[in-house]
This record gives sequence, structure tokens and C-alpha cells, in this order.
Amino acid sequence: MSLMAIGSMLRPRWVPEKSFPSYAYLPGRQPHPVRDPAGHSYHSQAMPVAGGASIYSDMFLWGVELFNHGYYWEAHEAWEGLWQAADRGAPLRKLFKGLILLSAAGVKIREGKHAAAARHGERAAGLLRQLMNAPNRAIERALGMSLAVLAEHVEAAAMSPPVLQATEPGQPQAVFEFILGSSSRGMPTRSQKRNSHS
Repeated sequence: MSLMAIGSMLRPRWVPEKSFPSYAYLPGRQPHPVRDPAGHSYHSQAMPVAGGASIYSDMFLWGVELFNHGYYWEAHEAWEGLWQAADRGAPLRKLFKGLILLSAAGVKIREGKHAAAARHGERAAGLLRQLMNAPNRAIERALGMSLAVLAEHVEAAAMSPPVLQATEPGQPQAVFEFILGSSSRGMPTRSQKRNSHS
């Protein structure tokens, strides 16, 4: 694992062999990543969701890394593939949907659309709280915090969005005061991923 500083926080790199996109997409400000020929992911292949949706997959780790480094639209896209592959009604499907909504809140905060950010944040927190009815230690380890703590962070950020510094167009910007998978036990090791089927 390597670390990268953004703002005042060191943010871990979980998939250091992958390069970040050339820009963090905000609607209407940069070329659409997959539809526009100038997009950073135009004609690129999505990471396969091998073996089904899992918090131990490279796709999940890549989504966490994108999210932590301020690439919210891109994290949304990474987790969307997992959400689509997850069994209907499964806790992981709710988790991935909650993370997708959290990423959407990040995009809206960056756009200055606070009402939309609050709506996405409330929906994300609601899904995370539903998962608290049947706590899953593996999920909480992968998130680096309890579901209750994450839900509180989400609501606080969505209700009182941070004042953002001006950035260069396309530069990623972390808007949340937490890091997913930030505990020392937060993310599975590659050997755990190989040995787990959940």
C-alpha cells in the first residue's frame, strides 16, 4: 500500500498499479468520459466483475480508491457494475447502491448543488442504516468504519457541505472528511481476496 496526500489527509493507494483518470468528471465541464471521443474512458473496457459482486474484488477496491481521491463520478461507475451484478435483495446490493448515492452526493457538492447533494446523502445514509439490522463485519472492515459512523459522516457532509477551494478544471477534489477503508484492517489483502468467495 502506498500513500498520497490530498489536502491535509494522507489517502492510501489500494490499487497503485492503476493510473487515475486524466480528469475528475463534472457534468457539463469536461467531455463525458465514455460517450465523448475526448473522454478519459472513451473506448476503454470496464474492469470485469469476475466471480460476482464482492467487497474483495479489484472493482470494489478501485471504486474506494477513486472515491477517496475525489473522482466521484468515476467511483460511481466502478460501483455501478458491482451493484448490477449483485443479487437482488442482497445486503451487498444495498451497500453498492448506498456507495453510488454517496458518490453522486460528492459530484453534487462539487457542482455546488447542495439540495441535490443532501437528497443523495440522505438516501445513501438510509441504505447504510438498513444494513445495520444485520451487521456484517466484513463490510465494516472493508469500509474502515461501522455503518452507523459512515451514515453519520454522509449526513453531516450532505447537510453542511464544505466550502471548496477553487481548483483547476478537471482536478479531483476530495469533499468528505473521511476515508473509506482507512483503518489498518480496513481493506482485505490480496491473499484474503483470493481466499474469499463472499
